Amino acid sequence: MKGRFGLGIYQDLGLRRVVNASGRVTVLGVSAFSDRVAEAAKEGGQSYVVVEDLMRRAGELISRHTGAEDSCPTSCASAAIALTVAALVTRGRWSDMMRLPDSSGLPNEVVLQKGHSINYGAPMATMIRLGGGVPVEAGQANEVRPEDIEEAICGRTVALLYVKSHHCVQKGMVAPEVMRDIAHAHGLPFVMDCAAEEDLRKYIALGADAVMYSGAKAIEATTSGFVTGRADIVANVRRQYAGIGRAMKVGKEQIVGLLAALDQYDARDHEAEAAANEAKVDWLVGAVNGIHGLRAEKVRDEAGRAIYRCRVSLREGAPAGITMQGVNERLRAGDPIVWARTEFLNLGKIDFDPRPMLDGDKELVAERLREIMEA
Repeated sequence: MKGRFGLGIYQDLGLRRVVNASGRVTVLGVSAFSDRVAEAAKEGGQSYVVVEDLMRRAGELISRHTGAEDSCPTSCASAAIALTVAALVTRGRWSDMMRLPDSSGLPNEVVLQKGHSINYGAPMATMIRLGGGVPVEAGQANEVRPEDIEEAICGRTVALLYVKSHHCVQKGMVAPEVMRDIAHAHGLPFVMDCAAEEDLRKYIALGADAVMYSGAKAIEATTSGFVTGRADIVANVRRQYAGIGRAMKVGKEQIVGLLAALDQYDARDHEAEAAANEAKVDWLVGAVNGIHGLRAEKVRDEAGRAIYRCRVSLREGAPAGITMQGVNERLRAGDPIVWARTEFLNLGKIDFDPRPMLDGDKELVAERLREIMEA
């Protein structure tokens, strides 16, 4: 988007342009939405509506995309987690809602696998506590058995939570189907955090009782999220807006933008998009492997999504004294900033995600890496 002086709007504010090579991440503003979504948000923001009516209607429309009984829009996926936990702890009881996040004396424990107790920019445990929940970690960080989950359940347990994320430990964890069966055998809800997942129907069809999504990640909506699932749980999520949800309320423009993005998302050619992004990765791998001292390979997303990235590390013969930490610092110090994924930087690896890259960005990334290595 151009600003007042023909530059980007953020450059008009005195900020450097960012080449987003990291993906749809909060630190860079998640995603860039389309003109269609922007126009919907603009019209929604410039009009009035009974918000409670909008929330209910939005829930009906969101559910058409997920196959669930009902849905509730939220300000983001993190809010969706906190509000869902609050709904499970209070069961919609007014006096209990009014004293959250203090849930002392109530069943309030949420069991999750230890390898799922992650920090995704904020701790998962914090989101659970915001809703009055007490996180109970089952098993070990690199191995969880069904017995670990079974034996973590007690009279204070209100739900089992599965986190579907590349941030999670992938090996040694219990599959969602197994965790679902354990929850249902104990008469407990099975809920899933699927913030960045791209399939909006898969986990409801799998038997999850409530699933939390981000609107601004795969869907490329306004800053938003939603809970979708069983009607009774969703109804109690909505009730939280009279309590702790007030501090994380979702605006009318966010909701309307989300609905427009969902319609657009269903109409997109996801296979063609995936093929185009993989072609960008192949180009980057070839270009980076032509730079002295660097090695590049194509890797797939850790959570199993059909997302590929270019992973770069040093190869034998790299200039003395150079590290990938230093390379990353130089990338972020330039103008424009090149912001790559750094989850594996401590292992000497940087990943480049092509999905948010604009025309010319992949060539700029390759040229900046060449300049850094030759300097």
